[in-house]
Amino acid sequence: MTASPTHVVHTLQLGPMDNFIYLVEDQASRQAAIVDPAWEVDEALERARSLGLEITHILLTHTHQDHINGLDEVRAQTGAEVHLLQAEADYWGQAPADAVLHNDGDEIHLGDTLIRVLHTPGHTPGGTCYHLGDDLITGDTLFVYGCGRCDLKQGDPRAMLRSLKRLRDELPGRTVIHPGHDYGVQPTSTLAEQARGNPFMHFEEEAAFVHYRMEEHDRVRSGPYGPEKPPTG
Repeated sequence: MTASPTHVVHTLQLGPMDNFIYLVEDQASRQAAIVDPAWEVDEALERARSLGLEITHILLTHTHQDHINGLDEVRAQTGAEVHLLQAEADYWGQAPADAVLHNDGDEIHLGDTLIRVLHTPGHTPGGTCYHLGDDLITGDTLFVYGCGRCDLKQGDPRAMLRSLKRLRDELPGRTVIHPGHDYGVQPTSTLAEQARGNPFMHFEEEAAFVHYRMEEHDRVRSGPYGPEKPPTG
């Protein structure tokens, strides 16, 4: 759990694929957003109830089934608005008719909490990170000392490199990342720690990154992922 003057990020680890599901609490209004509702969503709903929160928003980082298989249940029980990128809705082809579709840089207001929508393609065409204060919910774009795979439908390692460089270069190093899966030696980290120790964030040159992500990484590393030193050559 992390907290700021306006919000608290609550974390649940659910399902057989080490998913993290998040409840973003706006402290003033007691409204909440659930991020990537999947697996045993009744636990997330009960957590919200126990905290006295009303789930008013559903934020999707992307639309692979392991991140949305509880979406219908949460919508049915809460009536919350669904938010995702237009590019991801186009890729998915099954977005609810009343979903709120966003573009890069859009802002979502959750009570007094301002959430900025960042388009971070690579894992999927409409992959999304949500930036709020010193917190960044990264979905399957950036993991602790890892990044999302790019070999699934419409995955794009070149886009992934651009997304990772954007996060590394544009956001403050103190920013705490909240990934979509528990694949690292710790559940959260900062962008500064990832810039130092995440091998995927050490690349500048596209061809080298593509080779590492698509051919080399899964042969030379296994989880849980820990820090690695940048290359010295």
